[in-house]
Amino acid sequence: MLSTLKNAWKVDETRRRIIFTILMVIVLRLGNALPIPFANISLIREIYKGAEGSLLGILNMISGGGLATLSVLALGVGPYITASIVVQLLTFAIPALEEMSKEGEEGRKKIGQITKYLGIALAVLQAFALVQGIFGQAFASGGSLEKGIAILVMVAGASFTVWIGDQITEYGVGNGVSFVIFMGIVAGMPGHFYAITHAAASGQISFLIPILLILIFLAITVIVVLLTEGERKIPVQYAKRVVGRKMYGGQATHIPIKVNMAGVLPIIFASALLALPQTLALIFGGGVQDFVQNYMTPSGWIGFIIRLIIQVILIIFFAYFYNSIQFNAYEYSRNLQQSGGFIPGIRPGKPTTDYLQRIVSRITLIGAIILAVLSIIPELVARFFGVQLGFGGTSIIIVVGVVLELIRSLEAHLQLRHYKGFLNR
Repeated sequence: MLSTLKNAWKVDETRRRIIFTILMVIVLRLGNALPIPFANISLIREIYKGAEGSLLGILNMISGGGLATLSVLALGVGPYITASIVVQLLTFAIPALEEMSKEGEEGRKKIGQITKYLGIALAVLQAFALVQGIFGQAFASGGSLEKGIAILVMVAGASFTVWIGDQITEYGVGNGVSFVIFMGIVAGMPGHFYAITHAAASGQISFLIPILLILIFLAITVIVVLLTEGERKIPVQYAKRVVGRKMYGGQATHIPIKVNMAGVLPIIFASALLALPQTLALIFGGGVQDFVQNYMTPSGWIGFIIRLIIQVILIIFFAYFYNSIQFNAYEYSRNLQQSGGFIPGIRPGKPTTDYLQRIVSRITLIGAIILAVLSIIPELVARFFGVQLGFGGTSIIIVVGVVLELIRSLEAHLQLRHYKGFLNR
Protein backbone atom coordinates (compact mmCIF):
# COMPACT_ATOMS: atom_id res chain seq x y z
CA MET A 1 0.00 0.00 0.00
CA LEU A 2 2.79 2.42 0.95
CA SER A 3 4.72 1.63 -2.24
CA THR A 4 1.55 2.28 -4.29
CA LEU A 5 1.07 5.68 -2.62
CA LYS A 6 4.74 6.52 -3.13
CA ASN A 7 4.64 5.60 -6.83
CA ALA A 8 1.33 7.42 -7.30
CA TRP A 9 2.72 10.62 -5.79
CA LYS A 10 5.55 10.63 -8.35
CA VAL A 11 3.08 10.83 -11.27
CA ASP A 12 1.76 14.33 -11.99
CA GLU A 13 -1.77 13.31 -12.97
CA THR A 14 -2.20 10.93 -10.02
CA ARG A 15 -0.69 13.48 -7.64
CA ARG A 16 -3.24 16.06 -8.82
CA ARG A 17 -6.03 13.55 -8.17
CA ILE A 18 -4.75 12.87 -4.64
CA ILE A 19 -4.43 16.60 -3.87
CA PHE A 20 -7.92 17.24 -5.28
CA THR A 21 -9.35 14.47 -3.06
CA ILE A 22 -7.62 15.94 0.01
CA LEU A 23 -9.02 19.41 -0.77
CA MET A 24 -12.54 17.97 -1.13
CA VAL A 25 -12.10 16.21 2.22
CA ILE A 26 -11.16 19.54 3.83
CA VAL A 27 -14.29 21.13 2.34
CA LEU A 28 -16.44 18.31 3.73
CA ARG A 29 -14.92 18.56 7.19
CA LEU A 30 -15.42 22.35 7.22
CA GLY A 31 -19.03 21.82 6.17
CA ASN A 32 -19.55 19.31 8.98
CA ALA A 33 -18.12 21.84 11.45
CA LEU A 34 -20.45 24.62 10.25
CA PRO A 35 -23.59 24.66 12.45
CA ILE A 36 -27.08 24.88 11.03
CA PRO A 37 -28.60 28.39 11.42
CA PHE A 38 -31.18 29.21 14.12
CA ALA A 39 -30.42 26.05 16.13
CA ASN A 40 -29.39 25.51 19.75
CA ILE A 41 -26.17 23.54 19.17
CA SER A 42 -25.60 22.50 22.79
CA LEU A 43 -29.15 21.12 22.98
CA ILE A 44 -28.62 19.26 19.69
CA ARG A 45 -25.53 17.55 21.14
CA GLU A 46 -27.47 16.48 24.23
CA ILE A 47 -30.37 15.12 22.17
CA TYR A 48 -28.05 13.14 19.90
CA LYS A 49 -25.99 11.81 22.81
CA GLY A 50 -29.16 10.44 24.41
CA ALA A 51 -30.21 8.69 21.18
CA GLU A 52 -26.78 7.64 19.85
CA GLY A 53 -27.20 4.02 20.89
CA SER A 54 -30.31 3.70 18.69
CA LEU A 55 -30.50 3.61 14.91
CA LEU A 56 -29.76 7.33 14.90
CA GLY A 57 -26.09 6.31 15.07
CA ILE A 58 -26.51 4.39 11.80
CA LEU A 59 -28.10 7.45 10.20
CA ASN A 60 -25.13 9.52 11.37
CA MET A 61 -22.69 7.00 9.87
CA ILE A 62 -24.48 6.98 6.51
CA SER A 63 -24.71 10.77 6.40
CA GLY A 64 -20.96 11.17 6.87
CA GLY A 65 -20.87 12.20 10.53
CA GLY A 66 -22.68 15.55 10.31
CA LEU A 67 -25.90 14.45 11.98
CA ALA A 68 -24.32 14.36 15.45
CA THR A 69 -24.02 18.15 15.46
CA LEU A 70 -26.76 18.85 12.87
CA SER A 71 -24.29 20.69 10.69
CA VAL A 72 -24.91 22.26 7.29
CA LEU A 73 -24.00 18.88 5.76
CA ALA A 74 -26.04 16.92 8.33
CA LEU A 75 -27.96 14.87 5.76
CA GLY A 76 -24.82 13.98 3.83
CA VAL A 77 -25.31 11.25 1.23
CA GLY A 78 -28.01 9.47 3.25
CA PRO A 79 -30.99 10.56 1.09
CA TYR A 80 -29.04 9.77 -2.09
CA ILE A 81 -28.20 6.23 -0.88
CA THR A 82 -31.83 5.59 0.09
CA ALA A 83 -32.96 6.88 -3.31
CA SER A 84 -30.39 4.65 -5.01
CA ILE A 85 -31.77 1.58 -3.21
CA VAL A 86 -35.35 2.47 -4.17
CA VAL A 87 -34.49 3.10 -7.84
CA GLN A 88 -32.46 -0.11 -8.18
CA LEU A 89 -35.26 -2.16 -6.66
CA LEU A 90 -37.82 -0.45 -8.93
CA THR A 91 -35.64 -1.26 -11.95
CA PHE A 92 -36.72 -4.90 -11.63
CA ALA A 93 -40.38 -3.96 -11.14
CA ILE A 94 -40.89 -1.20 -13.75
CA PRO A 95 -40.22 -2.21 -17.39
CA ALA A 96 -39.39 1.37 -18.44
CA LEU A 97 -36.59 1.60 -15.88
CA GLU A 98 -35.34 -1.87 -16.83
CA GLU A 99 -35.13 -0.85 -20.50
CA MET A 100 -33.38 2.36 -19.48
CA SER A 101 -30.77 0.39 -17.53
CA LYS A 102 -29.95 -1.59 -20.71
CA GLU A 103 -29.28 1.51 -22.82
CA GLY A 104 -25.62 1.69 -21.83
CA GLU A 105 -23.99 4.89 -20.63
CA GLU A 106 -26.91 7.08 -21.71
CA GLY A 107 -29.37 4.93 -19.76
CA ARG A 108 -27.18 4.99 -16.66
CA LYS A 109 -27.07 8.79 -16.82
CA LYS A 110 -30.88 8.97 -16.96
CA ILE A 111 -31.21 6.61 -13.99
CA GLY A 112 -28.60 8.69 -12.17
CA GLN A 113 -30.68 11.83 -12.73
CA ILE A 114 -33.84 10.10 -11.48
CA THR A 115 -31.93 8.95 -8.39
CA LYS A 116 -30.72 12.48 -7.66
CA TYR A 117 -34.21 13.99 -8.03
CA LEU A 118 -35.65 11.34 -5.72
CA GLY A 119 -32.76 11.97 -3.34
CA ILE A 120 -33.65 15.68 -3.18
CA ALA A 121 -37.28 14.82 -2.41
CA LEU A 122 -36.16 12.48 0.39
CA ALA A 123 -33.76 15.14 1.66
CA VAL A 124 -36.65 17.61 1.99
CA LEU A 125 -38.70 15.07 3.95
CA GLN A 126 -35.77 14.08 6.18
CA ALA A 127 -34.75 17.71 6.87
CA PHE A 128 -38.35 18.56 7.77
CA ALA A 129 -38.46 15.54 10.09
CA LEU A 130 -35.23 16.52 11.84
CA VAL A 131 -36.27 20.13 12.34
CA GLN A 132 -39.81 19.30 13.43
CA GLY A 133 -39.15 15.93 15.05
CA ILE A 134 -36.24 14.64 17.10
CA PHE A 135 -34.33 17.96 17.10
CA GLY A 136 -37.50 20.06 17.32
CA GLN A 137 -36.61 21.36 20.81
CA ALA A 138 -33.42 22.94 19.41
CA PHE A 139 -35.59 25.08 17.08
CA ALA A 140 -38.26 25.89 19.66
CA SER A 141 -37.30 29.58 19.81
CA GLY A 142 -37.56 30.04 16.04
CA GLY A 143 -40.60 30.61 13.86
CA SER A 144 -41.68 29.07 10.57
CA LEU A 145 -39.28 31.26 8.56
CA GLU A 146 -36.25 30.18 10.60
CA LYS A 147 -37.22 26.51 10.37
CA GLY A 148 -37.82 26.86 6.62
CA ILE A 149 -34.35 28.36 6.15
CA ALA A 150 -32.80 25.56 8.22
CA ILE A 151 -34.56 22.93 6.07
CA LEU A 152 -33.46 24.67 2.86
CA VAL A 153 -29.85 24.81 4.08
CA MET A 154 -29.86 21.11 4.95
CA VAL A 155 -31.30 20.12 1.55
CA ALA A 156 -28.72 22.31 -0.20
CA GLY A 157 -26.02 20.70 1.95
CA ALA A 158 -27.16 17.21 0.93
CA SER A 159 -27.07 18.17 -2.77
CA PHE A 160 -23.64 19.75 -2.29
CA THR A 161 -22.31 16.60 -0.57
CA VAL A 162 -23.49 14.38 -3.43
CA TRP A 163 -21.90 16.84 -5.89
CA ILE A 164 -18.62 16.66 -3.95
CA GLY A 165 -18.84 12.85 -4.13
CA ASP A 166 -19.32 13.01 -7.92
CA GLN A 167 -16.31 15.31 -8.24
CA ILE A 168 -14.14 12.93 -6.20
CA THR A 169 -15.25 10.02 -8.41
CA GLU A 170 -14.44 11.93 -11.61
CA TYR A 171 -11.38 13.99 -10.66
CA GLY A 172 -10.12 12.30 -7.50
CA VAL A 173 -9.47 8.71 -6.46
CA GLY A 174 -12.02 6.06 -5.49
CA ASN A 175 -15.78 6.19 -5.24
CA GLY A 176 -16.88 9.59 -3.96
CA VAL A 177 -20.05 8.53 -2.11
CA SER A 178 -18.22 5.73 -0.28
CA PHE A 179 -15.41 8.15 0.50
CA VAL A 180 -17.82 10.63 2.14
CA ILE A 181 -19.07 7.89 4.48
CA PHE A 182 -15.48 6.75 5.05
CA MET A 183 -14.37 10.22 6.17
CA GLY A 184 -17.32 10.55 8.54
CA ILE A 185 -16.39 7.26 10.24
CA VAL A 186 -12.65 7.97 10.40
CA ALA A 187 -13.20 11.47 11.82
CA GLY A 188 -15.15 10.05 14.76
CA MET A 189 -12.83 7.13 15.55
CA PRO A 190 -10.18 8.96 17.64
CA GLY A 191 -12.83 10.27 20.02
CA HIS A 192 -14.40 6.83 20.46
CA PHE A 193 -11.01 5.19 21.03
CA TYR A 194 -10.16 7.84 23.59
CA ALA A 195 -13.46 7.26 25.42
CA ILE A 196 -12.79 3.49 25.64
CA THR A 197 -9.17 3.87 26.79
CA HIS A 198 -10.17 6.56 29.30
CA ALA A 199 -12.85 4.25 30.72
CA ALA A 200 -10.24 1.48 31.07
CA ALA A 201 -7.70 3.84 32.68
CA SER A 202 -10.25 5.12 35.19
CA GLY A 203 -11.27 1.58 36.16
CA GLN A 204 -14.80 1.76 34.74
CA ILE A 205 -14.08 -1.24 32.51
CA SER A 206 -11.38 -3.90 32.47
CA PHE A 207 -8.17 -2.96 30.64
CA LEU A 208 -8.47 -6.27 28.77
CA ILE A 209 -11.55 -5.02 26.89
CA PRO A 210 -9.69 -2.40 24.75
CA ILE A 211 -7.03 -5.03 23.96
CA LEU A 212 -9.74 -7.53 22.97
CA LEU A 213 -11.46 -4.95 20.76
CA ILE A 214 -8.17 -4.05 19.05
CA LEU A 215 -7.46 -7.73 18.34
CA ILE A 216 -10.99 -8.16 16.95
CA PHE A 217 -10.59 -5.10 14.71
CA LEU A 218 -7.22 -6.37 13.43
CA ALA A 219 -8.75 -9.78 12.70
CA ILE A 220 -11.66 -8.14 10.87
CA THR A 221 -9.22 -6.07 8.82
CA VAL A 222 -7.22 -9.15 7.77
CA ILE A 223 -10.33 -11.18 6.90
CA VAL A 224 -11.89 -8.30 4.91
CA VAL A 225 -8.67 -7.92 2.90
CA LEU A 226 -8.58 -11.66 2.17
CA LEU A 227 -12.29 -11.63 1.34
CA THR A 228 -11.95 -8.67 -1.01
CA GLU A 229 -8.92 -10.06 -2.82
CA GLY A 230 -10.16 -13.67 -2.92
CA GLU A 231 -11.50 -15.04 -6.18
CA ARG A 232 -12.54 -18.30 -7.83
CA LYS A 233 -10.82 -18.91 -11.17
CA ILE A 234 -12.98 -20.88 -13.59
CA PRO A 235 -10.80 -22.40 -16.36
CA VAL A 236 -11.72 -21.58 -19.96
CA GLN A 237 -10.35 -23.27 -23.06
CA TYR A 238 -10.57 -21.78 -26.56
CA ALA A 239 -10.90 -24.12 -29.52
CA LYS A 240 -8.40 -23.93 -32.33
CA ARG A 241 -9.59 -22.24 -35.52
CA VAL A 242 -7.93 -22.06 -38.90
CA VAL A 243 -8.47 -18.78 -40.75
CA GLY A 244 -6.66 -18.76 -44.10
CA ARG A 245 -3.17 -20.02 -43.37
CA LYS A 246 -3.15 -19.02 -39.73
CA MET A 247 -4.36 -20.89 -36.68
CA TYR A 248 -6.13 -18.99 -33.91
CA GLY A 249 -7.23 -20.02 -30.43
CA GLY A 250 -6.13 -23.05 -28.51
CA GLN A 251 -5.03 -21.02 -25.47
CA ALA A 252 -6.26 -21.55 -21.93
CA THR A 253 -7.40 -18.75 -19.64
CA HIS A 254 -9.85 -18.33 -16.76
CA ILE A 255 -12.83 -16.30 -15.57
CA PRO A 256 -12.02 -14.61 -12.24
CA ILE A 257 -15.07 -14.49 -9.96
CA LYS A 258 -14.60 -12.37 -6.85
CA VAL A 259 -15.79 -13.78 -3.54
CA ASN A 260 -17.03 -10.32 -2.63
CA MET A 261 -17.99 -8.54 -5.88
CA ALA A 262 -20.10 -5.91 -4.15
CA GLY A 263 -17.41 -4.64 -1.79
CA VAL A 264 -18.88 -2.52 1.02
CA LEU A 265 -22.13 -1.72 -0.81
CA PRO A 266 -24.21 -4.48 0.90
CA ILE A 267 -23.10 -3.09 4.28
CA ILE A 268 -24.00 0.50 3.31
CA PHE A 269 -27.34 -0.47 1.75
CA ALA A 270 -28.27 -2.71 4.69
CA SER A 271 -27.44 0.06 7.16
CA ALA A 272 -29.51 2.55 5.17
CA LEU A 273 -32.50 0.22 4.98
CA LEU A 274 -32.14 -0.68 8.67
CA ALA A 275 -32.42 3.00 9.50
CA LEU A 276 -35.48 3.46 7.27
CA PRO A 277 -38.13 2.82 9.99
CA GLN A 278 -36.61 5.45 12.25
CA THR A 279 -36.34 7.81 9.27
CA LEU A 280 -40.08 7.34 8.61
CA ALA A 281 -40.75 7.90 12.31
CA LEU A 282 -38.83 11.18 12.13
CA ILE A 283 -40.70 12.25 9.01
CA PHE A 284 -44.26 11.48 10.12
CA GLY A 285 -43.90 11.57 13.92
CA GLY A 286 -46.94 11.01 16.15
CA GLY A 287 -48.49 7.57 15.85
CA VAL A 288 -45.90 6.35 13.32
CA GLN A 289 -43.08 7.22 15.71
CA ASP A 290 -44.82 5.47 18.60
CA PHE A 291 -45.43 2.37 16.46
CA VAL A 292 -41.77 2.23 15.35
CA GLN A 293 -40.45 2.67 18.88
CA ASN A 294 -42.85 0.19 20.47
CA TYR A 295 -43.01 -2.56 17.84
CA MET A 296 -40.12 -2.15 15.39
CA THR A 297 -37.32 -1.17 17.79
CA PRO A 298 -37.80 -3.33 20.89
CA SER A 299 -35.36 -2.64 23.71
CA GLY A 300 -33.05 -4.97 25.60
CA TRP A 301 -31.26 -8.07 24.38
CA ILE A 302 -34.28 -9.26 22.37
CA GLY A 303 -34.44 -6.06 20.35
CA PHE A 304 -30.66 -6.09 19.91
CA ILE A 305 -30.65 -9.69 18.60
CA ILE A 306 -33.61 -9.00 16.29
CA ARG A 307 -31.81 -6.00 14.80
CA LEU A 308 -28.64 -8.05 14.22
CA ILE A 309 -30.61 -10.85 12.54
CA ILE A 310 -32.32 -8.36 10.24
CA GLN A 311 -28.94 -6.78 9.50
CA VAL A 312 -27.46 -10.17 8.51
CA ILE A 313 -30.44 -10.96 6.26
CA LEU A 314 -30.22 -7.56 4.56
CA ILE A 315 -26.47 -7.88 3.94
CA ILE A 316 -26.95 -11.31 2.32
CA PHE A 317 -29.89 -10.00 0.26
CA PHE A 318 -28.00 -6.97 -1.06
CA ALA A 319 -24.91 -9.08 -1.80
CA TYR A 320 -27.04 -11.31 -4.06
CA PHE A 321 -28.90 -8.30 -5.46
CA TYR A 322 -25.73 -6.41 -6.39
CA ASN A 323 -24.02 -9.51 -7.81
CA SER A 324 -27.04 -10.20 -10.04
CA ILE A 325 -26.47 -6.75 -11.54
CA GLN A 326 -22.68 -7.09 -11.81
CA PHE A 327 -22.45 -10.66 -13.12
CA ASN A 328 -24.73 -11.89 -15.89
CA ALA A 329 -24.11 -15.62 -16.33
CA TYR A 330 -26.12 -15.72 -19.57
CA GLU A 331 -24.01 -12.95 -21.18
CA TYR A 332 -20.77 -14.65 -20.12
CA SER A 333 -21.97 -17.97 -21.54
CA ARG A 334 -23.06 -16.40 -24.83
CA ASN A 335 -19.79 -14.47 -25.24
CA LEU A 336 -17.79 -17.63 -24.58
CA GLN A 337 -19.79 -19.58 -27.17
CA GLN A 338 -19.47 -16.84 -29.80
CA SER A 339 -15.70 -16.60 -29.31
CA GLY A 340 -15.17 -20.37 -29.41
CA GLY A 341 -14.49 -20.73 -25.70
CA PHE A 342 -15.79 -23.36 -23.33
CA ILE A 343 -15.38 -24.55 -19.75
CA PRO A 344 -13.72 -28.00 -19.70
CA GLY A 345 -16.29 -30.67 -18.88
CA ILE A 346 -19.26 -28.31 -19.37
CA ARG A 347 -21.28 -28.13 -22.58
CA PRO A 348 -21.69 -24.66 -24.16
CA GLY A 349 -25.00 -22.82 -23.93
CA LYS A 350 -27.48 -23.35 -21.11
CA PRO A 351 -25.30 -25.87 -19.17
CA THR A 352 -22.53 -23.25 -19.03
CA THR A 353 -24.99 -20.59 -17.88
CA ASP A 354 -26.32 -22.88 -15.13
CA TYR A 355 -22.80 -23.82 -14.07
CA LEU A 356 -21.65 -20.20 -13.81
CA GLN A 357 -24.83 -19.21 -11.96
CA ARG A 358 -24.37 -22.06 -9.50
CA ILE A 359 -20.74 -21.12 -8.80
CA VAL A 360 -21.57 -17.44 -8.35
CA SER A 361 -24.48 -18.25 -6.01
CA ARG A 362 -22.29 -20.41 -3.77
CA ILE A 363 -19.43 -17.92 -3.66
CA THR A 364 -21.81 -15.02 -3.01
CA LEU A 365 -23.43 -16.87 -0.11
CA ILE A 366 -20.06 -17.62 1.50
CA GLY A 367 -18.82 -14.04 1.07
CA ALA A 368 -22.09 -12.51 2.27
CA ILE A 369 -22.23 -14.70 5.40
CA ILE A 370 -18.63 -13.84 6.31
CA LEU A 371 -19.32 -10.15 5.73
CA ALA A 372 -22.47 -10.26 7.85
CA VAL A 373 -20.81 -12.15 10.73
CA LEU A 374 -17.87 -9.72 10.76
CA SER A 375 -20.29 -6.78 10.95
CA ILE A 376 -21.99 -8.03 14.13
CA ILE A 377 -19.08 -9.53 16.13
CA PRO A 378 -17.81 -6.21 17.64
CA GLU A 379 -21.37 -5.20 18.54
CA LEU A 380 -21.96 -8.53 20.30
CA VAL A 381 -18.70 -8.18 22.24
CA ALA A 382 -19.44 -4.58 23.20
CA ARG A 383 -22.97 -5.48 24.29
CA PHE A 384 -21.78 -8.48 26.30
CA PHE A 385 -19.15 -6.44 28.18
CA GLY A 386 -21.39 -3.38 28.51
CA VAL A 387 -19.13 -1.08 26.46
CA GLN A 388 -20.61 1.79 24.43
CA LEU A 389 -19.03 1.66 20.97
CA GLY A 390 -19.46 4.64 18.68
CA PHE A 391 -18.60 2.35 15.78
CA GLY A 392 -18.98 -1.36 15.14
CA GLY A 393 -17.99 -4.02 12.69
CA THR A 394 -19.98 -2.29 9.96
CA SER A 395 -17.83 0.83 10.30
CA ILE A 396 -14.59 -1.16 10.30
CA ILE A 397 -15.60 -3.10 7.18
CA ILE A 398 -16.53 0.14 5.37
CA VAL A 399 -13.20 1.76 6.32
CA VAL A 400 -11.13 -1.24 5.20
CA GLY A 401 -13.19 -1.70 2.03
CA VAL A 402 -12.86 1.95 1.00
CA VAL A 403 -9.08 1.93 1.66
CA LEU A 404 -8.71 -1.16 -0.57
CA GLU A 405 -10.85 0.55 -3.21
CA LEU A 406 -8.61 3.64 -3.07
CA ILE A 407 -5.48 1.53 -3.50
CA ARG A 408 -7.01 -0.31 -6.47
CA SER A 409 -8.01 3.03 -8.00
CA LEU A 410 -4.47 4.37 -7.65
CA GLU A 411 -3.04 1.18 -9.16
CA ALA A 412 -5.49 1.45 -12.08
CA HIS A 413 -4.41 5.05 -12.76
CA LEU A 414 -0.74 4.05 -12.64
CA GLN A 415 -1.36 1.11 -14.98
CA LEU A 416 -3.32 3.31 -17.39
CA ARG A 417 -0.47 5.81 -17.47
CA HIS A 418 1.98 2.97 -18.14
CA TYR A 419 -0.06 1.82 -21.16
CA LYS A 420 -0.42 5.38 -22.46
CA GLY A 421 3.34 5.88 -22.19
CA PHE A 422 3.93 2.60 -24.00
CA LEU A 423 1.54 3.52 -26.83
CA ASN A 424 3.03 7.00 -27.25
CA ARG A 425 6.53 5.68 -27.78
